[in-house]
Amino acid sequence: MKELYLKGCGTALVTPFTGGKVNLEAFAKTIDRQVEAGIHFLVPLGTTGETPCLSEVERVELLITAAAHSAGRPILVGAGTNSLELTISNIRRLEIYGPDAFLIVVPYYNKPTQEGLYRYFRAVADASAKPIVLYNIPGRSGVNLAAETCLRLAEHDNIVGVKEASGNYAQISEILRNRPEGFSVLSGNDNETLPLMATGADGVISVASNIAPAEMTALVEALQKGDMELARKLNFKLMPLFKACFVESNPIPAKAAMSLLGLMDNELRLPLTAATAQTTALLKQVIHELEK
Repeated sequence: MKELYLKGCGTALVTPFTGGKVNLEAFAKTIDRQVEAGIHFLVPLGTTGETPCLSEVERVELLITAAAHSAGRPILVGAGTNSLELTISNIRRLEIYGPDAFLIVVPYYNKPTQEGLYRYFRAVADASAKPIVLYNIPGRSGVNLAAETCLRLAEHDNIVGVKEASGNYAQISEILRNRPEGFSVLSGNDNETLPLMATGADGVISVASNIAPAEMTALVEALQKGDMELARKLNFKLMPLFKACFVESNPIPAKAAMSLLGLMDNELRLPLTAATAQTTALLKQVIHELEK
């Protein structure tokens, strides 16, 4: 059995900015809101957190804040880059501040072969004192982590799961069918939570749960209990939010929604810009419908 088994709904946390600086107070309050809603685990320093635009000091401060407010929830922290040396350096820098595991994205831009991906992830897992979760998102990384490669890596004692955002149902089903005991498979796309969990996936790393943590937690828990009638009802209610969160590049819509909820300023770091008026109006309507 693996050392850590992640399941349920984890929130890919948005990073609040005010006047160009990380707003740690707002970040702490968003985590408190997540915990109060019953979220199962937390994912700071991911894509949704604009991590490429954060300094080393800011990343440490955010992780310390997450750990202080997690109320015992597991913390899966993003640390991947497209360089083995830099990824290991990130792990070394962050592992002393309380993460339970590291989320390591498929190296972007380099476009490695499957053998290169296998060797890279093995080297990261060998170097880390904390468990590793693979992150497959070919739409951003430019290369797909094939099911065969993922399953080879799943045999490593320190690789405990995969966040699958390929959108390839057949590929993810192959991983679910052949994974070893204790290897967690998490949806990386909110709108695939129901079909993947119905197939046997363990949960989701969610963007939408920044905005609707209680509803996303309820959806996942209904699926865990096998209550498909409730799960379908919640899925249909949440689908407009799932769609709205990606009408512009993530996390542009999510941050606009959080601003509409009064949780943080609608401020991003270039090259990302604030949501258009059209997107903001859409999110306002979606939030209104959710609150009914």
